Amino acid sequence: MASSSNVSIDESDCDTTYNSITPEQNGVTATDGVVDRFGFIGNKNPNYSTILPVEVLRHRELKWLEMLENWDLFMTKKYKKVRERCRKGIPPAIRARAWQYLCGAKFYMDNYRHKFTELDSAAGDPRCVDDIKKDLHRQFPSHEIFVKSQGHGQADLFRILKAYSLFNPTVGYCQAQAPIAAALLMHMPAEQAFWCLVAICEKYLPGYYSPGLEAIQIDGEILFGLMKKVSPTIYKHLKKQRVEPILYMTEWFMCAFSRTLPWSTVLRVWDMFLCEGVKILFKVALVILKTVFARAETLKNCPSMYETLECLRHIPVEYLQDDYLIYQVLKLNITEHDMEKEHQKQIAKRRALREQQMMQESLNGTSKKSKVPHSKD
Repeated sequence: MASSSNVSIDESDCDTTYNSITPEQNGVTATDGVVDRFGFIGNKNPNYSTILPVEVLRHRELKWLEMLENWDLFMTKKYKKVRERCRKGIPPAIRARAWQYLCGAKFYMDNYRHKFTELDSAAGDPRCVDDIKKDLHRQFPSHEIFVKSQGHGQADLFRILKAYSLFNPTVGYCQAQAPIAAALLMHMPAEQAFWCLVAICEKYLPGYYSPGLEAIQIDGEILFGLMKKVSPTIYKHLKKQRVEPILYMTEWFMCAFSRTLPWSTVLRVWDMFLCEGVKILFKVALVILKTVFARAETLKNCPSMYETLECLRHIPVEYLQDDYLIYQVLKLNITEHDMEKEHQKQIAKRRALREQQMMQESLNGTSKKSKVPHSKD
């Protein structure tokens, strides 16, 4: 298995655009002024998403409202019911509130009532502020709340990202935070979106945006190890072509697929991700890899790293349709035990490598000292 220790990553890698849905696919051409149901302007792509009958939607909304009113009870005694309903998809009218409850943002808001106001009014680190301003226009420019450079959407996005850079100055600002914050802003006001961003960065994806990005490298190796269980054939192909996971999964995970999947699928994945955690990102990634390279003919047509990566850059949109992808994720034969076992394996490998490096450095130091000539009396 490829070792992530040989891969050099810095904060600039957060800006990767690998395997992104193109601006046109998310409706960047805003000339016709038509807004789809998600708020994207000029989206001319076929919509594979299932639209539920109104009666079914209203019935689900009532169930969710009851659940939210008794949240502690459901999370402690009836969590499987919460999970089941998240897997079916949260009703659009309920989604913003449900996400806040699922990720713990509601708890943060109740217990740190004035924190966002305090951070919002403070001056940010000039370097972070400058970087954030450069990235504002890149976040879903075809969406109705971000289409204007001086509009409220970009203004609120700046406020959220600056506030987080002050909330966690050790991490500061990483470009991969921006699409996550923008996606949250599509559903809720700035303060609520800020606390959801805090929860995602601190609880769901800890270490992903830290200097060195070690956490994402470890998770890349975990993903590669799990691929061996899911499909040994695909695993062998990726290994033979030296396609290290960091080359294709960095943006998938760091942006929680918000720049990769059709928007209806992003929402369904996030419904599950905020309920079940990062394991959902692993499963989505495994399903994508398994689906893209399912046919022997595809593998045959990928004789090198270049062709293999091109396949992952241009995934047929029908493979990413929400009902299909979620169905495949739920039937995937990967358990939490499998993930934890692979996690411990990769941590042990990294620890052993560090010890080996330290020993080598120590030996090199001893060798240099032994070569120093003794001074004459």
